[in-house]
Amino acid sequence: MSVLKSACDEILTGVTSSRVRVPGVVAMATDRNKNIYEGTAGKRVLGEDADMTTDTVFAIFSTTKAITGTTVLQCVEEGKLDLDAPAKHYAPDIGKLQVLDGFDAAGKPRLRAPKRDITTRMLLLHTAGFGYDFFNEQYLRLATDHGQPSVITCSKASISTPLLFDPGDKWEYGTNIDWAGQVVEGIRGKRLGEVMKERVFDKLGMQDTAFTMTPSMRARLARVHQREADGSLTPLKDLELPQDPEVHMGGHGLYATVGDYMRFIRMWLNDGAGESGRVLKPETVEAAVKNGLQGQKVGMLPGVIPALSNDAEFFPGLKKSWAYTFMVNDEQAPTGRPAGALGWAGLANLYYWVDRRNGIGGFWATQILPFADAVSFTGYMDFETAVYKSAVLDVAA
Repeated sequence: MSVLKSACDEILTGVTSSRVRVPGVVAMATDRNKNIYEGTAGKRVLGEDADMTTDTVFAIFSTTKAITGTTVLQCVEEGKLDLDAPAKHYAPDIGKLQVLDGFDAAGKPRLRAPKRDITTRMLLLHTAGFGYDFFNEQYLRLATDHGQPSVITCSKASISTPLLFDPGDKWEYGTNIDWAGQVVEGIRGKRLGEVMKERVFDKLGMQDTAFTMTPSMRARLARVHQREADGSLTPLKDLELPQDPEVHMGGHGLYATVGDYMRFIRMWLNDGAGESGRVLKPETVEAAVKNGLQGQKVGMLPGVIPALSNDAEFFPGLKKSWAYTFMVNDEQAPTGRPAGALGWAGLANLYYWVDRRNGIGGFWATQILPFADAVSFTGYMDFETAVYKSAVLDVAA
C-alpha cells in the first residue's frame, strides 16, 4: 500500500468513525495526468445501507462557480463578451437593480441608483455588490422582514436583490456568479446547463454533472445532513435543489461526482486542455488564475444563519485574493499549498484546491450543514496536508 493511500485512508476512516463524525466522505487527489488517490468512507445517508462510493453524486453548491466562470471565459475568448462592458448589455435585468442604503424608521428598505454599472469582471471577482443572506445581516433582514427568497429556490427573484454597495467598491461573496451565468445565457441563447454540457462537460468526459439529475445520478445521491447542537447528524432527506429550476444557478446549482470534478481540476492543471478537446486557451488560463482585485481584500465569511454556516475563513491570518473565479492564497498555506494556488468550497462542506505550480489538486466531498463544519473541514485540511507530504514520497518510490 502506498504512503499516500495509507495516510489518506486513515483520515477518511477517522472522520467517519469518531464520536462526532461525518456521515460519509469521498476524497480524491490528482496530478496532471490521473487521479493519484481515490478514497471513500461512511454512508450516503445515515440510517440507510448504501455506502459512499467513488461514483456517489453530491450537491456541489459553490464549487459550481468555477465551472460557470469557465463558460464566461470562453465567451471572452470568442470575442462575444467584453468583461468591462455593462453586464446589462447581456443580461438586461441586472441593470434594474438598485443599491440598499439601509432601512427607514418603518423598516422599509431605502434604495438608490448605483453610481456605476455592474460589469461581468465585477461579477467574476465578487465586487458587484451582491451578497448571501447566510453571510450578510442586511440580506438576512430582507429575507426575514421583506420576503426575499432564498437562493436555494433557484428563482429569478432570489437573485434580483438590491446591491449592498456601489459596484466595484469592495469584495463581498454572493450571487455574482449566478448573474454571470445569466450573462452567458444572454450571449449563447441557451440555458447554462446546455452550454456547460456542450463546451465543458463533453470535452472533459464529465457524464455525471448537471443541474437536473438523471435517474442514474439520483440512484447514487448522497443526502445533506444537519449538524445538531450535541454534534449528532440528522439526514435532511427532503432538502434538494429544484430539479426543473427557473434559473440554472451558476453559483451553486450543480450535482456531480467527485470523479467528474477531478477532470475539471485537471483541465486547469493542464492549461485548459481536456480529454476530448481544448476547453480554454493557455493564455486565458494564465490570465484567469491571477489576482484580479484592485486593493479589495478577501476576508472572513460571517455565519449569520447558524443552521447554514459557521464563521468561515481559509487560512486565517494569511493574505488571500480572488481570480476568475477562485480564491487565491497569496502566501504559502500550512497544508503545503504554495502561494498562488487556487481553491474554494461548497456550502455542504465540499472543498477543493488546484496547485498549478506542482501539478496537484484535490477534492473533499461531504454533505453537512452548517458550512465550515469543524469535523469535515479539519478532515479536509488533514487530507490536503497528507497529499503534499505523501505524494512526493510516492513519486520518488
